[in-house]
Amino acid sequence: MEWLALLLFAMVFIALMIGFPVALTLAGMSLLFALASDQFGWFDMAFLNSIPNRLFSIMTNPTLMAVPLFVFMGILLEKSKLAEQLLTTLDEVMRGFRGGLGFSVILVGTLLAASTGIVGATVVTMGLLALPTMLKQGYCPKLATGTICAAGTLGQIIPPSIILILLGDVLSSAYQQAQLNQGIFSPETLSVGDLFIGALFPGMLLVVGYMTYVFAMALFKPETVPAANNIASTPGLLGRILQSLLPPLALILLVLGSILGGFATPTEAASLGALGAIFLAAFRQRLSLTILQEVMQGTLKITSMIFLIFIGAAFFSLTFRGLGGDDLIHQFLTDLPGGVFTAVFLVMLVLFIMGFFLDFIEITYIIVPVVAPVLLMMGVDPIWLGIMIAINLQTAFLTPPFGFALFYLKGVAPNSISTLTIYKGVLPFILIQLFVLILLAIWPQIATWLPAII
Repeated sequence: MEWLALLLFAMVFIALMIGFPVALTLAGMSLLFALASDQFGWFDMAFLNSIPNRLFSIMTNPTLMAVPLFVFMGILLEKSKLAEQLLTTLDEVMRGFRGGLGFSVILVGTLLAASTGIVGATVVTMGLLALPTMLKQGYCPKLATGTICAAGTLGQIIPPSIILILLGDVLSSAYQQAQLNQGIFSPETLSVGDLFIGALFPGMLLVVGYMTYVFAMALFKPETVPAANNIASTPGLLGRILQSLLPPLALILLVLGSILGGFATPTEAASLGALGAIFLAAFRQRLSLTILQEVMQGTLKITSMIFLIFIGAAFFSLTFRGLGGDDLIHQFLTDLPGGVFTAVFLVMLVLFIMGFFLDFIEITYIIVPVVAPVLLMMGVDPIWLGIMIAINLQTAFLTPPFGFALFYLKGVAPNSISTLTIYKGVLPFILIQLFVLILLAIWPQIATWLPAII
């Protein structure tokens, strides 16, 4: 009764589009299908007997412990006004360049991505701080909004990234499952650290691509980018640069350096990052019991939402498998003409389209567990596949009509900025991300070379 598996998938998608909560939709719809199918003898309820083990493994998974720690670090750094000081200082440094503020926004987005990894906070903060100034200086509204949205989503791909942690957990299970299905009973492992390392070069490629686009606009369409501001910098610029740049760079080095150097796992590095964020906030005199309470509450809300989705996804995956959905997807992808290339292309296309409507967490726990084992059994490199999916899901934050970054910015943008303006502004950056995806498809070594060396 594989058609029931497809019907389950369709009903979950429709319920999510209507607006039902993700976790409750996944669990509730799966239970309804399981109970109804069991009455007709089409489903073996023994599949759901492993739910307690699934929940216990989620609760005790050391990798997932990194999620609340990185969320805590990101929210606390947002409260410490890190972005405001960085943007002010870099804007002063870049005054001598046409489009200097645009470059500053991208650089600040990169630093925030490597130190906080929270897209919503970054886009909102940059929208409040940079957008009014960019419009006042004469930037084209489309260029200004597109730059802020794109820079704000870098937290999806540049480590430490919540999506890489979640993908690492899902792909690790899928990789082991694929090897066991192939008769390999001593399977290789995939860690979140592997994805962190593999994401460094592709993330930097995106940064270079964004900056190249702003430079090209300044060169070929100077009317969209204001001329260089030759106002002299105020005294003490070097000191302000060191004061604003050194603390976040030290934190990035502490977190990523400990992982790259092999001194700590991502979870241990996350605890170092959370502790470092506390010291950084205290150093900036931005730490108080009130702020700490707000940070703890925000961390609890986000973490609870993510882990509740984990539980709902466990119900969905077991029911989908019990209805024969895994076998159906495997047969469909392996029978495609063109082999691995066609299968990967089709999966990436589906993920891209789904990104128009679904959140990255929903896609990670609904679609990826279904298709990843099949692709990995076909010989696809797990690190390369993870980075390809991560960039694809990053693009989902920018794609109209439901790209979350677009709504984040619209919520804080002046009334003169229409939604259509933001949509048009992000289109060139979506093309840049798709171009990087194509480069990764042609040269997988961009993602796999550094993890293999380390």
